[in-house]
This record gives sequence, C-alpha cells and structure tokens, in this order.
Amino acid sequence: MSEYLRLNRAQWDERAPAHAASPGYSRQRFIDDPAYLSDVVRFDLPRLGPVDGLRAVHLQCHIGTDTLSLYRLGAKITGLDFSGASLAEARALAAATGASIDYVQADVYDAPEVLEPGAFDLVYTGIGALCWLPDVRRWAGVVAALLRPGGRLFIREGHPMLWAVDETRPDGVLAVDQAYFERVEPLVWEESGTYVETDVTFQHTVTHQWNHGLGEIVTAVMDAGLELTMLQEHDSAPWDALPGRTVADEHGEFRLAERPWRLPQTYTLQARKR
Repeated sequence: MSEYLRLNRAQWDERAPAHAASPGYSRQRFIDDPAYLSDVVRFDLPRLGPVDGLRAVHLQCHIGTDTLSLYRLGAKITGLDFSGASLAEARALAAATGASIDYVQADVYDAPEVLEPGAFDLVYTGIGALCWLPDVRRWAGVVAALLRPGGRLFIREGHPMLWAVDETRPDGVLAVDQAYFERVEPLVWEESGTYVETDVTFQHTVTHQWNHGLGEIVTAVMDAGLELTMLQEHDSAPWDALPGRTVADEHGEFRLAERPWRLPQTYTLQARKR
C-alpha cells in the first residue's frame, strides 16, 4: 500500500465513528424520519433531477448519508469507500433505516475491478472527495469505465479556489497560498481535529492531499469520453470552511459574511458518457 493511502485510510478509519456520532451527520434524524435527506443531496435536487430506478454508484461514500439519500430518491445504489470503519457505519445506518444498499470496500481507483464496468446509469461523488486523489485524470477514467453509454457523472465538490486559500491568517485576509493546480507532490497536513463537532482525541493526524484546478477536472472528464452538460459554481459550502468569516443560512450552507461573491466555495458538475 502506498504511503498516502496508508496515512489517509488510518485517518478516515479513526474518524468514522466520531462522524457517525456527531450532530453534523444527523444519523438519528435519518433513522427517525424516512423522508430525510442529507443537506448535500438536498441542495442539488434541482440540478440532480430524477434518479428513480437508476443503477447508481456513490464513489468515496464515507459513512453513507448521501448514499442513503440517493436510495430514498429511488436509486438502486452501491456505495464504495476504502475505509472499512466508514463502511461499518454506513452499513449500520442502512440496517437501522431498512435500506437495501450494497457497500464495497476498495480504493476508488480500483472501482472498475470490483464493480461491473459499463453498468451504471449514474456515478455520484459528494463533497470532499477529489482532494484525496493524486491524479484526477485517472479518476475520470474510472468514472468513464463504470458508466454505461448515456450514463452520467454528478459531482458537487469543494472548489479548487477554496482549497488554495490560507484560512489561518490572523489578519483575516483571504490569501491564495496553496497550490491551485495538481502537483505530483502532496500537500501534507497535520490536523488534530475534524470538520464536525466532536470531543474525541485523534491519534492519526497526518494526511496527504492534492488540489485539482477546475480546468484540469473538466478537461479530464471530457478526455475520458464524457460530454459536459452542467457546471455551476456556488458561493457557499455545506460546512464551515472558513471559521470566523462565514454565516450559515437556514439550509446549513456557509457563505462569507462580507462580500461572499469574492470566493467560489463549491461547484456542481454533470457530464454524460458519449
């Protein structure tokens, strides 16, 4: 196993139980309300369109809240993730809600080897996935291999401009200090916490991540044989990416408190396999 996979999987394995227990993932609400959908999926409902009856796969599904949401919209869904601990939480949530969801443990680059190539109507990827992958062109090839002709990719993701911003400056200036374009060398981060509320103390704190420019992502998707059908940038994110500088709306989306039009925080992309 490569060093980046070893470090990143250890981080996700350790954080999965804490994420499942946190209010941010609303696990109990999924159990109590059969109609409840994750904030991420609900945000994109006008763009996602009907998925009822579609055979779908959610790549890098983590603890399965978005996966369950797509299932509740009628998709015949499979979730894939490299973290066994994350999938244990996803399976437990599916069992607690009576959802029939298949979960497969594998690295996303190995998805065509463990799933049926050319069999899916929809490949879905949610927030915070691509930054863990060193090669976006290889990822786009995986997507193309999984989709049937006419099938589509749907992704909402953190904007590469947001990932390039240094959010730690004490003067509050939003400075572009990290790589915007994909580089061979990873960004090595050491973070003792996580992005949801928890009092857990973590031992695995080092991760390797990569940014991918928006043009690099679009070009990779098109070169893999998909036609771009939608690209929308958003001034908000479903988590507080810039603490102390944002305000939340009634849907749980965070925007800059001052002049939010300065910074794209996320984007939604859709493409269809030729």
